Amino acid sequence: MKFGAVLPHNEIGTDPGAMKAYVQGLEALGASHLLIYDHVLGADPDRPGGFNGVYDKDTAFHEPLTTHAFIAAVTNSLELVTTVLILPQRQAALVAKQTAEVAILSNNRFRLGVGIGWNAVEYEALGVPFSNRGARLDEQVRLLKTLWREDSVTFNGHLHTVTLASINPRPSKPIPVWFGGSAPAALTRCAVLGDGWMPLMGPSDKAAECVTMLRETREAAGLNWASFGIQGQAQFAGGTPERWHGHASKWKALGATHLAVATHNAGPTNVDGHLERVKNYLEAVGDLA
Repeated sequence: MKFGAVLPHNEIGTDPGAMKAYVQGLEALGASHLLIYDHVLGADPDRPGGFNGVYDKDTAFHEPLTTHAFIAAVTNSLELVTTVLILPQRQAALVAKQTAEVAILSNNRFRLGVGIGWNAVEYEALGVPFSNRGARLDEQVRLLKTLWREDSVTFNGHLHTVTLASINPRPSKPIPVWFGGSAPAALTRCAVLGDGWMPLMGPSDKAAECVTMLRETREAAGLNWASFGIQGQAQFAGGTPERWHGHASKWKALGATHLAVATHNAGPTNVDGHLERVKNYLEAVGDLA
């Protein structure tokens, strides 16, 4: 199992020097990968009817693709991961171009995690229907893979059309596409189209049921299970070395291939403090790597 970290998006700040120090510090600690969350806009809770969500306009999120492009330039080994890019609210061809560029400039260190999101406020602002986001995601991933691979593309989908065109440059290797979500439709999509699964849940009975469904769906489709990945997340807040180790052991028993620790929301600290938290976590779980 590979261990990494989650960008402390709401605490890392906006100083480029601090971002550089953080990601280079992760590499020095031996972290395998870095996850970046995605939200384009936050809603103002002072709106008619109020707003009930896990974040709002006052929560900071660094845009993942441009941030990973910056990180690619100042690191050498860190795998750059979106967890998850809310793909249906974006133009698929533009995402194909942007992600290809990150993959190229990072020497194929980029992994694309995608999902449908939940915040209708973002979809409205970006001019994309919220209701068909699942079907849109399915078609977009098929189009992305085609644009990354083929010199001239003709694609006639229900929601996307490309006529004898493609992107250039294209990545030299396939970009891994992993999916979030745990609803049956999301798991089916993940199993058939994806290279891995990115659950938000812990290593519970529900997670075990999801893994079983993923495996059975892939095998029924004639797809390889051994190459399929599972990305878990751990929380530094409220943990101890014993609890972190137990949590990671449960994920490993379920077949997780990657686990990243989130160090934000655990009390005020700075870049050095976040790196110290990652260090403590990696030391606690090191025998599981």
